[in-house]
This record gives sequence, structure tokens and C-alpha cells, in this order.
Amino acid sequence: MEHRGSGKSTLLHLIGGVDRPSSGKVFIDGKDIYSFSDDELAIFRRRQVGLIYQFYNLIPILNVEENITLPLKLDNRDINKNKLDNLINILGLENRRFHLPSEISGGQQQRTSIGRAMITNPAIILADEPTGNLDSKSSDEIVGLLKKSNRDYKQTIIMITHNIEIAKIADRIIKIEDGKIVRGGDSI
Repeated sequence: MEHRGSGKSTLLHLIGGVDRPSSGKVFIDGKDIYSFSDDELAIFRRRQVGLIYQFYNLIPILNVEENITLPLKLDNRDINKNKLDNLINILGLENRRFHLPSEISGGQQQRTSIGRAMITNPAIILADEPTGNLDSKSSDEIVGLLKKSNRDYKQTIIMITHNIEIAKIADRIIKIEDGKIVRGGDSI
């Protein structure tokens, strides 16, 4: 939970290996990820981190299934058809599987983005305002999916949100202002 302009996206990008810190270190699973070579860092991102953006970042010429499986293809990994089918069903996209992003709703696009983040079984899912552009029903579904992912697959979910109601369902809330943690713990 934090205020706009306080460094939330930068923090997520540092944790996810997207941006390099100007100073300091980022340890994940006991390793300073910025001691990795560029190739090792790219592999870390593809295999250990799932990123969910507010504006989905889907590839417009790829259908739902292709957008979800893109990280596996980029990593030259086999696609487990049963796992893919199960994930698409959990996401409620079985009837939209072969539609392009322009042919589906915002909630369906966000669920596709979540599927893409989850398909590799990452240890960490980083969600930057994943419900910011959605109606309340779609928002509730997205938050439910993330909670299920955390519970069922033991994935760490780090979510940035300005929505207090969504923040309240988190196991831990950390408030950031002006690039500094001002409050952390179990409640707001």
C-alpha cells in the first residue's frame, strides 16, 4: 500500500530483476540477483518471477493461449497441455482461448496477463495495480485468483495497490511514502 510517486514501480522492478539498483543489493533466496550476468538475470526473471502489470502488456497479434504460453516459448520449455488447460479454466478463459486481446474484455485481458505470470510456476508474482482498470466484480475475481495462487502453489505475491479494501485481504501490508517504508506489519 503506498502513495503515487513513492517508488512502487521501481521497487517491483528491482525485486523482479528488471531495473538495476544504483546502489545496494537485492537478495532473493539468499542470492544477490544483481551479481548475475545479464543472461543469468534474464533466466532468473523468466523462471522465478511473474510480472502482472496494470495495463496488461499483452502482445496484440497473439491470442490468449499464445500470450499465456509466451514465457515458456521464450525459455524453450515444453508446454504442459494439462497444466495450460487447467490454468485457462481457472482463469475463466476457456471460451476466449483463441481470441486476440482486442476481442476480449479488460477483465479477460488482465486474467490473461495473470495466466502469463503464473504459467512458469514462479516463486514470486509481482503485481503492479492489477485491479486498477477493472470493475469491482473483475477486481474481486483477480484478487481471488492471486490469493488462490498464494495458497495453493505457495507463491509469494507482492502487490502494489491504492485500494484499501484489496490491501486488507493481504497477509502483510507495507506502506511506502516518498521511497521509504513508513509502516509495515499485519494491519493498516
